[in-house]
Amino acid sequence: MTGNTHIIGGLAASLAISQMTDYDPVLLVVGGVAGAILPDICHGGSMIGRRFPLISKVINKVFGHRSFTHSLLFILLLVALMNYFSWDKSIMMGVSVGVASHLLLDMATKNGVKLFFPIPVTVRFPITTRTGGTVESIVFGILSVLTVYFGYGAFTTYF
Repeated sequence: MTGNTHIIGGLAASLAISQMTDYDPVLLVVGGVAGAILPDICHGGSMIGRRFPLISKVINKVFGHRSFTHSLLFILLLVALMNYFSWDKSIMMGVSVGVASHLLLDMATKNGVKLFFPIPVTVRFPITTRTGGTVESIVFGILSVLTVYFGYGAFTTYF
């Protein structure tokens, strides 16, 4: 999936979570969007990889693309680090949800993800699509509608 699809996916997911919890929806959304692009730090051509080229290159060299940063282990380590540094719980939840949405979206592509890293098993959905294709555009549209729906609910009850 492309960066824009990951961003709208993280946005929709964090807004949906805000409907079910008492977390601050603004902080949840900020964390959700950040978390949605974070796993692609392992790819130099991604939005975040272009911002942090040295870090991206090192992570890609050590782990490759769609392995460690696209795994459950990565989410667990992120949560542990955020907890250790006493990050706001709303941001922590948002980042976790954003990363999870990223992994789910990438599982819908032909390359899948190494969800159980370091176990070298690729996980993908039975039906997959090509990154940047027509199906991704449809997914982007659906996620956009969900973002408006969940956003309306989150912010009308918040303000």
